[in-house]
Amino acid sequence: MSTHTLAGAATLATPSRKRFFIMVLLFITVVINYLDRSNLSIAAPALTSDLAIDPIHVGLVFSAFGWTYAAMQIPGGWLVDRVPPRILYSVALLLWSVATVMLGFVGSFIGLFVLRLAVGALEAPAYPINSRVVTTWFPERERATAVGVYTSGQFVGLAFLTPVLAWLQHAFGWHMVFVATGVLGILWAVLWYLVYREPRDFKGANEAEIQLISEGGGLVDMQTSARAVKAGFSWKDLGIVLTQRKLWGIYIGQFCLNSTLWFFLTWFPTYLVKYRGMDFIKSGLLASLPFLAAFVGVLCSGFFSDWLIRRGASVGLARKLPIIGGLLISTSIIGANYVNSTALVITCLAVAFFGNGLASITWSLVSTLAPARLLGLTGGMFNFIGNLAAITTPLVIGFLASGDSFAPAITYIAVVALIGALSYILLVGKVERIEL
Repeated sequence: MSTHTLAGAATLATPSRKRFFIMVLLFITVVINYLDRSNLSIAAPALTSDLAIDPIHVGLVFSAFGWTYAAMQIPGGWLVDRVPPRILYSVALLLWSVATVMLGFVGSFIGLFVLRLAVGALEAPAYPINSRVVTTWFPERERATAVGVYTSGQFVGLAFLTPVLAWLQHAFGWHMVFVATGVLGILWAVLWYLVYREPRDFKGANEAEIQLISEGGGLVDMQTSARAVKAGFSWKDLGIVLTQRKLWGIYIGQFCLNSTLWFFLTWFPTYLVKYRGMDFIKSGLLASLPFLAAFVGVLCSGFFSDWLIRRGASVGLARKLPIIGGLLISTSIIGANYVNSTALVITCLAVAFFGNGLASITWSLVSTLAPARLLGLTGGMFNFIGNLAAITTPLVIGFLASGDSFAPAITYIAVVALIGALSYILLVGKVERIEL
């Protein structure tokens, strides 16, 4: 049979759907990733009471993750361009999960602070790897859905498992919160290594699926290109990702988006318990509602964005509309300052976090805008600047909430969300890949 005939047969074959299995793998990985980021917020009321830590030092502990997470983004992005996701993700997962287990045995502020620094550093490559995998496995018209589905893992895991973690703490103490989430991560690191492969090496992914991905803009041979990269770190490459206006638009926007997220990942349970007077079990249940709203927002965002593309909308409109709209909706968090009933407070927070979820397909723009050979470095810079919010938000809120009122902290989150919307409106411009 001729090569032409074989090519024709591949074209006529029904594409396999292994890329959607990869989407599920990423979803579960993100669930675990965010449980290990946010478990401290669940344990915080009891843990800080046991260790006699004041609000300022609580803010320092909450921010410790962000210090190293942000600092390691550029080295992590550099690694993503060179180390296969199967290996890098497995090693990172294993190490940060071991550090999480160790948090269950901490006995001092210093130990707590140091271990959270370690978790932050070791989780740094996670989202650049996610972006790398999606760019490899999905065509452009499906990419926002893929990003939306795996990003929803950060919310759905917390929505359904926050009450479980609250119960674990109530029944067995705050130590078990860290042990349980860390052991889960160790098991998943092994499974990821055993299961994940690149498109051409993945059993059951046929040539028709690989062709569909490639023709739709997916970089199915990225690993082959990565093997060709021999050069070390280049200041010129760093200059490229730091001098593009449209990239700065998404960098600033990500910082603002993450500011709302990190309020919910750190101070939110404490806000409900200490500033709204709720008991811990009740607050654990109520804390799940905004995460469910964010989960719905993420899914709506991804499906809506890809639907717009299939209907003929430009990539720019399809990606930016839910992001800008979501950031504007997030400003509704300020309403919590003007209501007293528990139901209305949770409603304001849930609507705001729905907006945060709606805006959370920002990684789809990294995939679309980044120079092809600098995808990891661009993702690292994007995550570095975005996750400076993991440092500033806990500290700023700790300072603003050091008095009797939490209202200034809520106002801060609303203002930052508005700045994020303006960043996408004024700086990003036309959405197209930057060519070198």
